[in-house]
Amino acid sequence: MEFGTIVMSRYATKKFDGRSIPESKIVELLEMVRFAPSAINLQPWKIKIVTDKKTKELLRPAAFNQEQITSCSHLLVFCADPDYDSLIKRLAILLKKSGAPEEMQKMVVGMAVQFTRPMSPEQKLAWSQAQTYLALGNALNGAKALGFDSCPMGGFDPKEFTRILKIPSPLVPVMLCPLGYAADKPVPKVRFPKEDIIF
Repeated sequence: MEFGTIVMSRYATKKFDGRSIPESKIVELLEMVRFAPSAINLQPWKIKIVTDKKTKELLRPAAFNQEQITSCSHLLVFCADPDYDSLIKRLAILLKKSGAPEEMQKMVVGMAVQFTRPMSPEQKLAWSQAQTYLALGNALNGAKALGFDSCPMGGFDPKEFTRILKIPSPLVPVMLCPLGYAADKPVPKVRFPKEDIIF
């Protein structure tokens, strides 16, 4: 399927048919997410994957009782990671292991430190959230490319999700992405004309 077709055919699925997605497909999707772009390659996100039926039932009230939570095959909980000290250390190790030239290692790590050090905790979280949306985009389009459906969901209680899933600090759930096979039909896309988004 061409990328243009993927973008035009993907939609926010409101109901899944309950079938399970093969784990091999989920592994493929996670590879697509893993290679999402991020500023200075810090990749400030983590994903909690929920497949257990009882857990999904516990989560549903914390997501405004939306049916996708319990009818999906896999629920991806995208979490922002605002711990830049840890992220920079991990990136430094990764660069070294990958065999990047020492000069490049120093340049990238130096840029990361210079960029993040002046940030307040609130700014760090906001920046991590923005980067996490990039990873979510890969998940949404990747799902359609692999033959299943998805729905980006921001309507949920992050504190309740953190409590139920025992998500460790400082991770913050920012978006949900239920995955499965659609049991509904897409409606025609309604978008502003390109003249309205270009100025």
